[in-house]
Amino acid sequence: MLHKFIKDKLSPAEHRHQVDKKLKRLIIPKKYVIFRYLTSNLFILIGSAVASLGFVLFQIPFYLAAGGITGLAIIVHDLFPISTGNAYLLLNVPLLILGYFKLGRMKFLSSTLLAVLSFSFFTEIFSSYLPAMFDEYPLSDDLLLDSIYAGILFGIGMGIIYRAGGTIGGTSIPARIIQQKTGFPLSQTYLMTDLFIIILAGFVFNWELAMLALLALLLCGMASDFVLEGTSQVRTAFIITEHPKVLSNTLMAELGRGVSTWTIKGGFTDTDKTMVYCTVRRTQVGDLKYYVAAVDANAFLVIGTAQQAWGGTGFNNLKKPRND
Repeated sequence: MLHKFIKDKLSPAEHRHQVDKKLKRLIIPKKYVIFRYLTSNLFILIGSAVASLGFVLFQIPFYLAAGGITGLAIIVHDLFPISTGNAYLLLNVPLLILGYFKLGRMKFLSSTLLAVLSFSFFTEIFSSYLPAMFDEYPLSDDLLLDSIYAGILFGIGMGIIYRAGGTIGGTSIPARIIQQKTGFPLSQTYLMTDLFIIILAGFVFNWELAMLALLALLLCGMASDFVLEGTSQVRTAFIITEHPKVLSNTLMAELGRGVSTWTIKGGFTDTDKTMVYCTVRRTQVGDLKYYVAAVDANAFLVIGTAQQAWGGTGFNNLKKPRND
């Protein structure tokens, strides 16, 4: 455990230096930093392999140029005598150089460079062996099915890379630069660059393939979000009630969840009221509404969606970093 590592390694006289008082942050042991760096790079390699598998199996054979540099690489491969993996790598070179000078984030660029190189490598390897295998045993000739699995598999790989703190380069670099220079929302810059490549694919190939590529792009985003954040199983409840103490005790006893309360002022009535805040599992929403109504049928209840919840009463604790 990180705290145990610090306690064991530092003498009593050095314990006061566990926290850098100037920066006001914990001093992380070098061993843990190296461990985290290695595991992040390992997951970038795994994510690149998964994304490349979806790219080779479902996008390249059917010309599904689903945006980004990967889509542009498919177009370049069709127009010029160059493999898709090498085209992807060459197209990323000027973007990485641009990102180095404009973004200036060595950590971001180093992880991106690893993802770009590994994705290109796996694409070349899979392109050399998988087509011959699936010529004899094809997976599917249904373009709709191919676009669905192209988006899902590529998105899973992207999500793994994102969780490890990397990207596969491409249009993410100019999108970040445009966002920094103009303040334009990052999501919209991504959308513009990807749509431009899909429209270009429509002219080069045909519009049916372009529409299927757009479907693959949307599914890719959904799959990567799912891997990155998971499904939302948590709900947050804000309850304004005349009986905060009774309601708090009821929720803690019946649902096994902690609550927080604070005093607020009603804008319409201009009177002080008490708000109860509680975080519950999605499966407990019905019980929550039942107990709120039972305690105070006139309570004002708002239920929202939270992505994750850690610690507190009834939820898993955050995992302490390991250094072994």
